[in-house]
Amino acid sequence: MSPSARSPLATALPAILAVSLALGACANMSEEQKGTAQGAGVGAVAGAVLGGIVGGRNGAQTGALLGGAAGAVGGNIWSKKMEEKRRAMEQATQGTGVEVARTADNQLKLQVPSDISFDVGRADLKPSLRGVLDSFAQGLASDPSLHVSVVGHTDSTGTDAINDRLSLERADSVRDYLVDHGVAAARIQTAGRGSHQPVADNATEAGRAQNRRVEIFLRDTTPQG
Repeated sequence: MSPSARSPLATALPAILAVSLALGACANMSEEQKGTAQGAGVGAVAGAVLGGIVGGRNGAQTGALLGGAAGAVGGNIWSKKMEEKRRAMEQATQGTGVEVARTADNQLKLQVPSDISFDVGRADLKPSLRGVLDSFAQGLASDPSLHVSVVGHTDSTGTDAINDRLSLERADSVRDYLVDHGVAAARIQTAGRGSHQPVADNATEAGRAQNRRVEIFLRDTTPQG
């Protein structure tokens, strides 16, 4: 195949590889660095295709480099903001049993165990959960781009009718607390999953305790790119 017949993406492959080499080292990267590298890779591919359409081979190579740079900046901005939230919540929940993690779709997830959240069969917040939510609400009221999803879960004890309602009531209790602390209700979604999404074996007490949980997700709705 002659050079002129090669696709824009193929001609830009060396540039894409140069921009995206950092992706191979993701295991040793911080969350912020991962976002930068991933943004660079996506931006390089997009830039190569667009540049090739407009300017042929040279345009594809230039587009890959420019797209990679733009993607790196975008990924870095996203990750930096959410990484700051993640670190703050890890500090605030240290020793509570709350698990703080970044999800694959770039949301901040708090998994709150039953022993600090709700008593068995009840939907009113324990004082220990209020302390976690106080920390979570700080800064949210002043940043309308941050939205929250709260998902309640139960173990398999009882009927679906009871568990589905109880799990939603627990999620709603979290929402109401956040609203009382300055977070607009329109920015919070709630859902109840009952016992349908267990993370442990309901045949044991320890497993049932793990399944009685609340998951809180924070996402940034700021347009990227």
